[in-house]
Amino acid sequence: MFKPEFISLLEESVGEQYAKITLEALEKEPSTSIRLNPAKLKECPFPDAESIPWSPYGYILKERPVFTLDPLFHAGAYYVQESSAMMVGELFRKVTEELEGPPSVLDLCAAPGGKTTDMAASLRERYGDAFTLIANEPVKNRYSILKGNVETWGDRRVGVVSKDPSAFGNEPLFDVIVTDVPCSGEGMFRKDPRALEEWTPDLPAFCASRSKRILADIWPTLRGDGILIYSTCTFNHLENDDTADWIAQELGADIITPKDLPPSLRTKNGLLMLPGLVPGEGQYAAALRKHGDGNASVGRFPVAARDQAPEGPMVDVDRQTALKYLHGDAIKLPEDAPRGPVTIAYRGLPLGPAKNLGSRCNNLYPKGKRIKMDV
Repeated sequence: MFKPEFISLLEESVGEQYAKITLEALEKEPSTSIRLNPAKLKECPFPDAESIPWSPYGYILKERPVFTLDPLFHAGAYYVQESSAMMVGELFRKVTEELEGPPSVLDLCAAPGGKTTDMAASLRERYGDAFTLIANEPVKNRYSILKGNVETWGDRRVGVVSKDPSAFGNEPLFDVIVTDVPCSGEGMFRKDPRALEEWTPDLPAFCASRSKRILADIWPTLRGDGILIYSTCTFNHLENDDTADWIAQELGADIITPKDLPPSLRTKNGLLMLPGLVPGEGQYAAALRKHGDGNASVGRFPVAARDQAPEGPMVDVDRQTALKYLHGDAIKLPEDAPRGPVTIAYRGLPLGPAKNLGSRCNNLYPKGKRIKMDV
């Protein structure tokens, strides 16, 4: 199943003992996890879910439900995210605790939006409506996915753009940059058989080289004394510690990764979660502080906050009516529901617009977002 070159590089990177644990875990079924949107939901809606120690909002589920048939999912009450990936959000919380004032943050390679929404939750709880978070995705088809997920999450301080890293210029715009770079995807082997098939011995070095180009392009936009979080969903040292070394030595930064974040392994420069040690698919992350004058003023990337106000009064409906609405079907609202533009809601959370005519209700839920399976 696994190519000999992959096994050799894994052993070289994490040692034979941890390599054996990882390989055995990759033969097993993956877990399912979610992360709550604390602005919309305070308690996990799935019974017997297990809290994730490295995320205040994360839960591992006993089994994978049909998320498409849960109106709470469509309302942005939670985000389905691989549990290891939540480690980046926890690292973000730890290394930004002492930032002065509301920060300007860039999530550089943001699709599909898991890390963006995790950081948004933390920033909102810490700074209210004062922070700025830019989610960028240079690949156009992935950008549309990111945009949809951020809109569903519903934080008006998150802007979504699609730019090549080199297009951000040379002005120090950001206090924090998170770069979850495109990688060789060893952490995708269990969930995506194509990742295993497409892995070649040359791929890690190629990805490491591409990551360095991305980092060099975006580096001028991080202010002096600003924080870079560098992460991958892969296990090898070429893309992980070796690249973090390159950032520190060639771009100019100090490693500030915390000494531990259980149950991750502390590597030379970062933290590494491995399948078998954690229920997730694996994640690497390192934190670095850029050399330079931290007193220099930071510009602000020009993205307008989105208006999240409902279109008309909210009308709360039951689960079946909510699913029919999300499917694009005609629905009937209670006799005492307001006439005209309304926002259909489920458990107090807005789903989308409609126009109530009394005898019938025009369903205005966007066609591109409608449920396609039977409800």
